[in-house]
Parts: sequence; structure tokens; C-alpha cells
Amino acid sequence: MSASADPAAPVPVLALGDVLLVSLQGELHDGMAEQLQQDITLRVAGSGVTGVVIDISGVDMVDSFLGRVLAEIASSARLLAARTVLAGMRPAVAITLVELGLTLPGLRTALDTERALELLGHPAGGGRT
Repeated sequence: MSASADPAAPVPVLALGDVLLVSLQGELHDGMAEQLQQDITLRVAGSGVTGVVIDISGVDMVDSFLGRVLAEIASSARLLAARTVLAGMRPAVAITLVELGLTLPGLRTALDTERALELLGHPAGGGRT
């Protein structure tokens, strides 16, 4: 299984078979978040992927704009027959999302990327021992 990234994207979007893996690190400015939404939607539409994993373990803060963008990514992906899983949410981020009243419809969550891939039916690196 080969992984490929889009070098023009401000946030790398890796293709792992029929799943896109996006790993957010640090602060994501509004323009970058909008570009990411476009990139993911175009990749889902053009490649026929069935799942999108967005790893936010490297994100310290999610504001209402980024929360809305994540929900819109999931909504767009769902319309294109792909499921989205948000992985690696920190407790402080979860608390902030609740305080902001953001429910993130259409987004499933997982503790980490490995579990997110399992939710999409793609075991990550075989079984645990």
C-alpha cells in the first residue's frame, strides 16, 4: 500500500489505499482551513476514497470556525459516499467544542489514528499483541 501526498496542499493529505489521512499540527489559520476543506473535497470526489481520517492530536485549540470547517468536511465527504473520523482529540479541545455548542454532525471520533482506521474497516499495522 503506497502513501502519496499532494505537495501543493498547505496541510498534507495522504492517500492510504481508499482512505485519506490528514494530520493537523499547530494552529490552522482560517485560510488554511478553507483550503484544506477544498483539497479534501476535491480528493474525495476525484479518487473515490471511502474514508477520511483527520488527526487533530497536534492541535492545541479548536475555535468555532475550525469546528465548522471540520463539520463541513464531514458533510461534503458524506455526500460523496465517504465517512469521516476525527482522531486524537485532546480533552481541552473536547471541552472547548462543548462550551462553544459545536456538535460536529457527521463526524465520528476515535482516540487515535489506529482506532480511526479500524472504524473505517482498515486495520492499521495488523493486530495488537
